[in-house]
Amino acid sequence: MGVIIISVIIITYFITIMRIGDPRIVSLIILSLSAILLVIDYIIVNSFERVAEASRMKTEFIGIVSHQLRSPLTNIKFSLEVLMSGELKDKVADELEYMKILKENTQRMNDLINDLILVSRIETGEFPLNNQPVSLVEVTQNLVNKFEPFAEANNVELTFKTQEGIPDVLADALWLEQVVKNLLDNAVRYVRGRGRVSLEISRPVGKDILFKIQDTGVGIPEAEQKYVFKKFFRSKNAMRRQTEGSGLGLHIVRKLLDFFGGRVWFESKEGMGTTFYFTLPVPKEKQIASLKE
Repeated sequence: MGVIIISVIIITYFITIMRIGDPRIVSLIILSLSAILLVIDYIIVNSFERVAEASRMKTEFIGIVSHQLRSPLTNIKFSLEVLMSGELKDKVADELEYMKILKENTQRMNDLINDLILVSRIETGEFPLNNQPVSLVEVTQNLVNKFEPFAEANNVELTFKTQEGIPDVLADALWLEQVVKNLLDNAVRYVRGRGRVSLEISRPVGKDILFKIQDTGVGIPEAEQKYVFKKFFRSKNAMRRQTEGSGLGLHIVRKLLDFFGGRVWFESKEGMGTTFYFTLPVPKEKQIASLKE
């Protein structure tokens, strides 16, 4: 592309110098043409990069979804074959164990399908929201209580602290819970060995409510951090350590927070851990009053 631009500029220069003659006008024409060509070059290159990136993400998505479906399907198939074989020694105990495997793997497939459906609904605009005053503190505390056994099983210390007097936010309680759940689930899953996940909710004076979740997990490589909120993204170091996950969780988090008028960002260092933040605005009295009418 650069060779074409230079060639066009040189040809234009000789044509204009022969026909116009005035060096100032020629210079102005050449500069204008150069600027136009550079803008066109940027647009074309940027378009190709977006297409290439979209193609890469789709390829990764096919691989991820295929793997995520194949693994539980294989486990289900194996469990059913064992149950149907009639060769179980302790019939009751063994049957319960294999039923547990069946339940866990069908849940994995169900979670993946639900994420795909949710993303589709968000992007097509078929996503009804029932925004009402809701306590982010209560939503978070309930999820922390639910996740404690999972965190303990993974040798992860889970802590939560909050500033007093945090006001309600205006959001759909179901989807606000999804936001916190996705962040908490990621944080716990990607801690290796003994580690910590700490959650904190605060409100700086006169500002939005701030949610913070910090882990001591594998972190996100710097070169991959720009892709974190893209669909189907999973960092290479995370994929090496954790086979589960569709790469849709953080994309969903960002989209839902956009709907609630919030924003999300993060800080991470590979091998040291990651901290995610999001803010939500405090609703005005008029907004709450209008919902009660």
